[in-house]
Formats: sequence, C-alpha cells, structure tokens
Amino acid sequence: RVLSLELNKDRDVERIHGSGINTLDIEPVEGRYMLSGGSDGVIVIYDLENLSRNPSYTCKALCSVGRSHPDVHRFSVETVQWYPHDTGMFTSSSFDKTLKIWDTNTLQPADVFHFEGTVYSHHMSPVATKHCLVAVGTKSPKVQLCDLKSGSCSHILQGHRQEVLAVSWSPRHEYILATASADSRVKLWDVRRASGCLTTLDQHNGEKSKASSEAANTAHNGRVNGLCYTNDGLYLLTIGTDDRMRLWNSSTGENTLVNYGKVCNKSRKGLKFTVSCGCNPEFAFVPYGSTIAVYTIFTGQLITMLRGHYSTVDCCVFQPNFQELYSGSKDCNILAWIPALREPVPDDVSEKSLPHQHLNPAYEDAWSSSDE
Repeated sequence: RVLSLELNKDRDVERIHGSGINTLDIEPVEGRYMLSGGSDGVIVIYDLENLSRNPSYTCKALCSVGRSHPDVHRFSVETVQWYPHDTGMFTSSSFDKTLKIWDTNTLQPADVFHFEGTVYSHHMSPVATKHCLVAVGTKSPKVQLCDLKSGSCSHILQGHRQEVLAVSWSPRHEYILATASADSRVKLWDVRRASGCLTTLDQHNGEKSKASSEAANTAHNGRVNGLCYTNDGLYLLTIGTDDRMRLWNSSTGENTLVNYGKVCNKSRKGLKFTVSCGCNPEFAFVPYGSTIAVYTIFTGQLITMLRGHYSTVDCCVFQPNFQELYSGSKDCNILAWIPALREPVPDDVSEKSLPHQHLNPAYEDAWSSSDE
C-alpha cells in the first residue's frame, strides 16, 4: 500500500489555513483526528473519517483556534501534538516563545509555558507512564523539560552549544530523549541523570576522533534540524543541512552508514519528517523541496517522489491504520496521499497471461514448486 501511495483525487482536506502549514499530528488513539499548525499562528482540528461513506469526500475542519481567538499564538506555530493517551488535550508551541497546553473541548489553554527564545520543537513521550514531561527545544542551547503535573519547567539539560532545533522521546524507553542542534550534534539523554548526556552521536563511529575529546563528535557537517525514531525505538533517523540523512543504532549510538544519497534540506528551522509503522520494509517520508521523498529506511533506496504541492513541503504525518500520508506545505494546502487500489483481475484470465510489469518487484513471488 505504501508503494502505491498517490495524490488522491477523491479526498480533500478542507482548506482553512491562509498561510503555510508547518506541522501536522494525528492522534494515536483512534487515528481519526488531525491537528495542523500554521505560519500565522492558526491551529485547526480535522476529522479524517469519511462519515458520508461516499467515495469522494472532504475531511472537515471540526474547529480552529483562529486569528480572532483571544489565546491564538501571535507568531508561527512550529509544532502541534496530541496528548498521547486521549484526545481531550493537545499541545502547541510557537515562535512567540510559548508552549500552550489546550483543552480540546473548550479550545482554551489549560496552561502556558513561557521561554526566553523562539520555540522550535516540543515533544511528549508516546509511552511514558511515570512522568508527564514535555521536552522543548528553543533558541537557547539548554533543553527545557516542562512538567505538566506541576505546571513548572522542572529541569534543564545542558550540553548543546547552539539552538535546539528538534527533540524526540524514545518510543521504547520513557526516560530517553534525543535532541538535535544547530551545533551539528545529536545528543541522547536519560532525563533521570543530572550529570549530562548519555552520548553524543559521532558520524565517524570513533574513527576520526580517537585523538581528541568527546567534544569533537558531530552527527552532521551542518545544522541538525530533524529527528525521528523508528516505531520500535531501535533506530534513530537524523537529517541535517549538509544534505544528509543518517540512521543510528539508538542503543549503541553507532552510525549504521546507510547511504540515502543527497537529501536536499534548505530549512532554517526544524524539519518535520516521519516514518511508516507496521510495514515491511519500513519507509521514511522526507519533505524534499515541493515533493516528498520516500526511502526504504534500512537500504537507503529512494522509492519514489510524491509530487503535488506547489511550494515547499514543511511536514508530513503517517496514518498507520490505513497506510495513508498527509503533508502540509507553504502553499497553504494539506494533501492526502492514499494507496491506489489495484484493478481486480477478472476470474477467467489466468495469472500467467498477465503482463507482470505493474507489480512492484518487492511483491514478486520467488517461490517455485519442485515439479517444475
């Protein structure tokens, strides 16, 4: 289904945003409601379910925090995320230096955290049961951890030298956090430890930096502005302005040296890319100019480029229940990429007589019976 993703002619997402769309999130409970955040501060909630049961339909906007809302973000919303355990709450962070915790039903902020600098990224752990920490990456090199239970910024992780462009909790271990910075470094932290980070990822796997100290370890030769764990948490993908994507073993910190070729990345801020879930092989979906590049994560092969946006793509999000993809762009559109249904083969035609070129080689059956 992922290999046959295409721009769907029958599905639209209602156009509400009057400016570029920076961030999307689909809630993990039902996979039904999607959040979007725009450059003008507007946040919209969509229902992705087709209640009409018609083949063609529009995903309706249920509600929005628009420009006239008293608590709307003053500047660009960079990250939105649903509370991982139910849809009654969601979070948003913005260039207006705030992180807001929203009550979905009233569309009122339940809490607001203020920071000294622009907020590039925030993330809540998808698996945490023992803590309610939101990790926040800002213009400051310090990573802030905000505790939703106490309503305070409980502690700070120090070690980066420049602004923190992306943060992501491990989906496997609730206390492990990855952070990416403009200082070319990616650090992994155990937030229970006060003494500093667990490891700083090294693109050379220790080959180059034996002589010098750990401080020399860099993940990229440029700003690191994107992070994404695989769904099992065993690997971490990073993306940098050196036009490279790298895959790391998240427990050893080793660079797996998968080569994805040139991954164009001109973004001055965080880049929101995503991975598939429950597919074999697994895929990465990476905004690439006005297209979305689809790579196989473990071989680095570029499978296809999804074309349809008129301007830079800023974010994409995967819907695992139906293997669908949604993308947001500076062109103000959210596009739905849906698996194309293959034409059924009529019963009276034997499989042998059909041309095989429409079948992706990944699906081909290599099995043969002994009597052949």
